[in-house]
Amino acid sequence: MGKKLSEWVIQRSQTGEGPWYAELSPVPRPEFAFDRYLSRRHCLFLDSATPQHRLGRYSFLTADPLKWHVSMLDEPSPFKALRHLIRHFHAKRVEELPPFQGGMAGLWSYDLNRSMEQIPPPQYQDLESPAAAVGIYDTVVAWDHQQNRCWVLSHGLSSDLTVSDGELAAERISEVCRRLNEEAVMEDRFTHADSESWNCRQRLESPSFEVEGSPELFSNFSREGFLEAVQRGIEYIRAGDIFQVNLAHRLRTPARSSAGQLYRSLRQNNPAPFAGFLDLGESQVVSASPERLVQIRDRVVESRPIKGTTHRTRFPEADLSAAETLRQSEKDRAENIMIVDLLRNDLSKICKADSIQVTQLCEVEPYQYVQHLVSAIRGVLKENADGLDVIEAIFPGGSITGAPKIRAMEIIAELEPTPRGAYCGSLGYIGFDGSCDFNILIRTITAQAGWWSFPVGGGIVYQSSPEKELVETWHKARGLIRGIEAAASGAWGSEKRSFI
Repeated sequence: MGKKLSEWVIQRSQTGEGPWYAELSPVPRPEFAFDRYLSRRHCLFLDSATPQHRLGRYSFLTADPLKWHVSMLDEPSPFKALRHLIRHFHAKRVEELPPFQGGMAGLWSYDLNRSMEQIPPPQYQDLESPAAAVGIYDTVVAWDHQQNRCWVLSHGLSSDLTVSDGELAAERISEVCRRLNEEAVMEDRFTHADSESWNCRQRLESPSFEVEGSPELFSNFSREGFLEAVQRGIEYIRAGDIFQVNLAHRLRTPARSSAGQLYRSLRQNNPAPFAGFLDLGESQVVSASPERLVQIRDRVVESRPIKGTTHRTRFPEADLSAAETLRQSEKDRAENIMIVDLLRNDLSKICKADSIQVTQLCEVEPYQYVQHLVSAIRGVLKENADGLDVIEAIFPGGSITGAPKIRAMEIIAELEPTPRGAYCGSLGYIGFDGSCDFNILIRTITAQAGWWSFPVGGGIVYQSSPEKELVETWHKARGLIRGIEAAASGAWGSEKRSFI
């Protein structure tokens, strides 16, 4: 065990607004704070696991929401219920602290689209996620990796979300600090023999094809079946139905450890700036996402779509060459620009006229196993719009549907045999002050029913080659598979487990 926290001092801003907070010294390592939180109800870790990345400045850890709400897919208007959940309390943000200082946070699944549009369900209904599963979180551990500082924040909210109490906030902050001073033991409630939900494997009725050369790795497509689905997507494009469609095949493997151990392994082997973990109770979402769906800061809205992928190697010269090939690829640039146009249209619904700008277009960004073309679009939020309006306007992200969006989602439902669930949905927060940040759940594993499921896909355009599209999905799967293998072998915990 490393150094323990020194005595913490609980304070509030001089204006008497916003949360109470205490700065922690020494700064606890996020992964070991996560270990201490795993036993807590609906643990949520919004984890910039690549703090050296320019987008990876903040991480947030929380649990035990005051309210927990699950919207099912047969509900006609989940956003109405979510708006009711957060309407009671608003608070100003303390500017010098990390941006998430409590609020609504959790999962918006891809299949929420069926509650928003008349999208038919897929043929098989196994491993479905709720449309949304979110909590109101009062107490948050927040890291600023750029400054190497960490705080615990709390509003001291009552159970009905109406009263903010300093004594209750101080009690919650102190309880967190005491927990962080405990021995660094992974308190994952799924580790113990009496609750080994990960080891009780459910038989699935959906298609299952063993991946050649990979025992115990299965796909919901045969190799030929996925190639045919991609070709069918190309035919829809040639017929003028759509310009682009994103198609994925779902891989799955038997769970070999707890979801918490899996996340620790994935974080170590495939770090990402928009990574995250959420315990839904019956299932867990484990993500190494590199993609932001949307952020709101001071009423400025930004979306950062990824379209265009190439591999990485151990050789910098080869990576530079691959990056330049990606940058010059007409197919990948066309794919990216189509989604930029789609997002400009989506953002125009909730942003002020003439405020929308493309601030980055088709720039190559490197990640652990791949390189991507990434663009950025910004706008200024309309006066009467809020974070839920933004999510409703742009969800799900155009980079993982295609264009036009509704027709692309109809074709996805036709060609993909199983639900996407959390995959291609979003994990993130809407703060009590109105700020928000959501990822897109690509490079994401769902631990459910004794399986680890992780779809991988890509955008199909007129110039697509089915064989090349299949190869690209395996590039995207590399980091996930390495994390899974390390979790199975226990290698995720081989480093020295010091506190700081």
